[in-house]
Amino acid sequence: MTAAMVIPGAESFFLPGNSIGILICHGFNGTPQSVRYLGEKFAAKGFTVFAPRLAGHGTDEYEMETSHYQEWIQDVEMAYTKLKRTCTHVFAIGQSMGGALVLDLATKVACDGILTINAALQVPEYEIYRNQSVPRFVPEGKPDIKDDTTKEITYDRVPSKAINQLLDIMEHTSQKLIDVSCPILLFHSPEDHVVPDSCSYHIYDTVVSGDKEMASLENSYHVASLDHDKDHIIERSYQFIQRLSNRAIIAS
Repeated sequence: MTAAMVIPGAESFFLPGNSIGILICHGFNGTPQSVRYLGEKFAAKGFTVFAPRLAGHGTDEYEMETSHYQEWIQDVEMAYTKLKRTCTHVFAIGQSMGGALVLDLATKVACDGILTINAALQVPEYEIYRNQSVPRFVPEGKPDIKDDTTKEITYDRVPSKAINQLLDIMEHTSQKLIDVSCPILLFHSPEDHVVPDSCSYHIYDTVVSGDKEMASLENSYHVASLDHDKDHIIERSYQFIQRLSNRAIIAS
């Protein structure tokens, strides 16, 4: 079977910089395009940035239909390994399902810190498709972004099989939160129409990290990396990363 073509603009991107690496993971039915603004701003601050395109994303819904959540886990682990080859410190940022994936990553590798943006442990509107194969494809509405001048590359419909993979990775990660001990900064949008705001509070209360912070995104919906608070995410993340990097340098 011939691999589907990647949608222009949806490609993975790597931006070389200093010895501090930033892994940025997009969400379900998203692509690296949704986090490119963040990536470019972090690169402008000198960091090395890598945003992988998760399997089945940014091509077509038929390729997505054959993807498994273990592939998404592997994509993130490979991205971390790529950064670790050249970077002394690596931080992982994940939006929505990407948040679940970087939380899972933090249970396996020594991340210097993780940052989540409206991390998904529940997507209530998808629950009716659990263990269902009909309909084969589910129509997707407009991306949940308050800034109506912004566009996100997504599919107009997603496979029921892929929805079930999303439900599985969220359940998988939920069971591992108690194993997360690295520093963590959780961004959350009180007005999120996809993931309950309570997810971020649950993560905060469950992880055993001694260094944990929450930051509210008052002027953004779910896809906050493309919304009004995107610059706030960058500045607050930069402060978090610099603080931890400086602490590690002093300790060494």
